[in-house]
Amino acid sequence: MVRWAAAIPLLACCCLLVSCATQAPPPSWRLQAMTLVDELSLQAAPRLFPEEYNNIVETFEHGEAVLHVQQNDKEADAYYLLALEKGDLLKVELQRLKRQTEEEARRQAAERKARAQEERLMREAAQAEERLQEQNRLKAASEAKAKAAPKEAPVQLPSTYTVRRGETLPQIAGRTEIYNDTSLWPLIYRANRDQIRDPKQLWPGQVLTIPRRYPGKNKTTEFHIK
Repeated sequence: MVRWAAAIPLLACCCLLVSCATQAPPPSWRLQAMTLVDELSLQAAPRLFPEEYNNIVETFEHGEAVLHVQQNDKEADAYYLLALEKGDLLKVELQRLKRQTEEEARRQAAERKARAQEERLMREAAQAEERLQEQNRLKAASEAKAKAAPKEAPVQLPSTYTVRRGETLPQIAGRTEIYNDTSLWPLIYRANRDQIRDPKQLWPGQVLTIPRRYPGKNKTTEFHIK
């Protein structure tokens, strides 16, 4: 009896060791695959790539069935690893789509800004034209009052102007032989849109057209912004 009593703890230890040796380790990829499936769901993968996302979920669920029904840990781990690899590829596609969407948003914002600037410049050009027409009317009225005075030979105003280094449109418009008014620079910009992309940047040697004739008082000029 004493010998059997001493052998019982030894037998219990042996059974425990055998149980530990025969128990298979849990699948090593299951937790990572489960985490990745949840992460893809939060990144709108079901909406953006429904077919690919559902395929990953089905692969993971197949692994779950193999693990819990067939109790084949090794084969289940192979399905988890496959789901993980598919998920990594889908993550790359999601990141690519995100970058593409951000770039498209930046491009559209830049186009809207350019259109708004162009429309603003065209409005300023129309306002400058009205001011210049008013100046011409006042000048004509003043000349009509001075009919009795000796007539001077009319000054031929230039229809073109060659840009000098460092000059700006307001500086050119302010020259005496141009408009003698810096605020009328939008007129020059509007007449030279084919060679002026940015009204703040001029290049030496550019030959600019200086508009001298405008629509009649009752006529309206239409500007089409592309």
